Amino acid sequence: MENFSNDNTARRYRAHVSILGTTQLHLRNPYIMAWWSAAFPGFGHLLLSKYLRGFVLFIWEVLINIKSHVNLAMIYSFQGDIDKAKDILDTQWLLIYIPVYIFAIWDSYRTTVDMNRVFVLAEREEHKFNSYSIGALEINYLDKRSPVMAVLWSLFIPGLGQLYLHRIVTAFFVIVWVIVFFYFSDGLEAVSLLFLGEIEKATSVIDPEWLLFFPSLYGFAIFDSYINTVENNKLYDKEQRGFFKKTYQSSSFRVLKGQKVD
Repeated sequence: MENFSNDNTARRYRAHVSILGTTQLHLRNPYIMAWWSAAFPGFGHLLLSKYLRGFVLFIWEVLINIKSHVNLAMIYSFQGDIDKAKDILDTQWLLIYIPVYIFAIWDSYRTTVDMNRVFVLAEREEHKFNSYSIGALEINYLDKRSPVMAVLWSLFIPGLGQLYLHRIVTAFFVIVWVIVFFYFSDGLEAVSLLFLGEIEKATSVIDPEWLLFFPSLYGFAIFDSYINTVENNKLYDKEQRGFFKKTYQSSSFRVLKGQKVD
């Protein structure tokens, strides 16, 4: 149940609040979205709330990366062992990896440009959007939250910042993949050994190919939770201004052009 239904009476809506999260249009930098797609295909689309496309590209990246040994080749390259990096790469898988990787970067850039245009049009139209949703399983509503808290929870475990912000779809997806990466990289076992002071054993037990997925995942979780908290706070302020203006402001109120308002 929602306090307003987006029933296509407007050409464009700026936002939609559902029990699974708040989806909204806001201005984004196309180069930043393209950069996140370069860091990890799918992340640029997830930042744009293009979930289905983002999930497909993310899963593709993990599967093809492991099959072609891209991460392992990167590790050998960092160590200066270029010949071993060349030998470890599976060119058959690599040939289908490259086109999709380039597509993810290009498509996230193109989509961002298009969505920025739609945002400008929706902003001018200023149509009402729902700010509250309640169902049998969840409740979601616009309110102000702390970007710092979102970042802190994301630092503990990626996905918790999204849960704090009520981005349920992204949170579930990220948390599931955190578990997958920890399991295959033996990361938790390595951390336990580090606490016991067994550094050599911790180093030997870790699987670097899976471990290399973590920097991108942590970075995305932190960036996504911070940016969306800031934008949700702006959306809350805008919705509140519209409500107070409609409910309490006199229809005869006018601000003269060039007049200073204290």
